Amino acid sequence: MDYSKLLNQTAVAIRPSGIRKYFDIAEKMGNVISLGVGEPDFHTPWVIRREAIRALERGKTFYTANPGLLPLRREISAYTASKTGVTYDPNGEIIVTVGGSEAIDLTVRTLVSPGDEVIIPEPSFVCYKPIVELTGGVPVIIETREEDGFKLRAEALKEKITDKTKLLILPYPNNPTGAIMTREDLEPIAKLLEGTDIIILTDEIYSELSYGVKHFSIVSLPVMRERTVYVNGFSKAFAMTGWRLGYMCGPREILTHSLKIHQFGIMSSPTVSQYAAIEALKSCEEDVANMTSEYDMRRRYLVDAFNKIGLRCFMPEGAFYVFPCIKSTGLTSDEFCERLLYSKRVAVIPGNAFGECGEGYIRVSYAYSRKHLQTAVEKIAEFLEELKNAD
Repeated sequence: MDYSKLLNQTAVAIRPSGIRKYFDIAEKMGNVISLGVGEPDFHTPWVIRREAIRALERGKTFYTANPGLLPLRREISAYTASKTGVTYDPNGEIIVTVGGSEAIDLTVRTLVSPGDEVIIPEPSFVCYKPIVELTGGVPVIIETREEDGFKLRAEALKEKITDKTKLLILPYPNNPTGAIMTREDLEPIAKLLEGTDIIILTDEIYSELSYGVKHFSIVSLPVMRERTVYVNGFSKAFAMTGWRLGYMCGPREILTHSLKIHQFGIMSSPTVSQYAAIEALKSCEEDVANMTSEYDMRRRYLVDAFNKIGLRCFMPEGAFYVFPCIKSTGLTSDEFCERLLYSKRVAVIPGNAFGECGEGYIRVSYAYSRKHLQTAVEKIAEFLEELKNAD
């Protein structure tokens, strides 16, 4: 059988995730310090795990309503209102999803038709572009720059808008750069979009993880609520990656149709995870603050350490990644990561996995213990010294 004639050619053309590639190699090698996957090294807080155990003991193992447990949707509404000042109706304006990734996919599939253009600032998370392509949409890339703090600028956005623009993705706090957008950064963008029919997908999965500056959501700005789908989840801030739970909030006119896709593709999100998430939103503000404080110390250590060993490193203000520049080595991002992995058994991710403008950088996650980070930096310093001596 000739499968090449049967396969969806868009799916065939999509490149595998550059993140998973290095994770898989490191896993097979063994004895590798892996700073590649964006997963908290903290255990899910005990109060969340205990609530999941209780749900199992009570036999809470059946399907929930398609949009999620109503008590959870009410908690999400209250939590989001406390963070953004915007209230969403639990009945019709909130869907509980399988991670933030499903919420992104639902938003794109609900809004984007073949030929529609979707503006994506890069470097950014690896899923946006493939999801757009699978709908038949056209990704329109804006390359952000280190000298701008990897922020999206309104003037750059204006140049990319056409009569085919349907959606703008705002991936802040940003993975992989750690960049954030302040109110002052977002206001010109909101002003630019006034009078258009362009919808915003704001992916704020790292919103709780910001340092020195309070996170600000574009949905908080006047008239942005009606044109914004707000995506968040429990994986990063609450150390709940394996629980696979996220959510989307937005206008009823959009989410009514997103729910249909969710119904047919997913049915409902994991029941036990939903009960656990209710407790997370009620009880874990201090746990999140403590984890964020530890990330902050690691962040400052890594930025200082990379600059000292000769890799210029932008100071991130959100998420849990640093994005050092490796152009001084003369290696491409892929060459640097492969040679480092095989010679020093340290796994990091090439910057071009997050878009072509990420070439010349590497992503290093600091969601790992300080001991692991220190050892990794020592090995990277050795690697850099060996490169110099080889010249």
